[in-house]
Amino acid sequence: MTQVTQNSGAAPAGSGGWEFSAAEREFLASQRLGRLATVDTAGQPQNNPVGFFPQDDGTVLVGGYALGTTKKWRNLLTQPRLSLVVDDIVSLKPWRVRGVEIRGVAELREGPHDLGPHFSDELIVIHPRKVHSWGLAEE
Repeated sequence: MTQVTQNSGAAPAGSGGWEFSAAEREFLASQRLGRLATVDTAGQPQNNPVGFFPQDDGTVLVGGYALGTTKKWRNLLTQPRLSLVVDDIVSLKPWRVRGVEIRGVAELREGPHDLGPHFSDELIVIHPRKVHSWGLAEE
């Protein structure tokens, strides 16, 4: 797998990621869909649903169909900062929500990977810099 770009602020390949709490790891492993926020060159935010895959090294992978042709990919080529929010509703009455927000920088990669045949060769590797969680078991 090759790295596409390394922007200022982007984590170098192999630098690892975040030490998620046990509750954060368990919650992220139970979810399949998050919302990835990026910013374009004009400062306009964009937010899209994405599939994500937490890794043992503390990074998070985002893949997709034709990912390299998307607005989020183009945004990350010039501005690597991003945010991924994963949340759900535990109960309506009483109202109870839980979630994890991951703020970090993107490393863009192209090449073979193990996410599955329906994913293109491009990957976004999220290197967390700040994590905020709410409503999880150990809080």
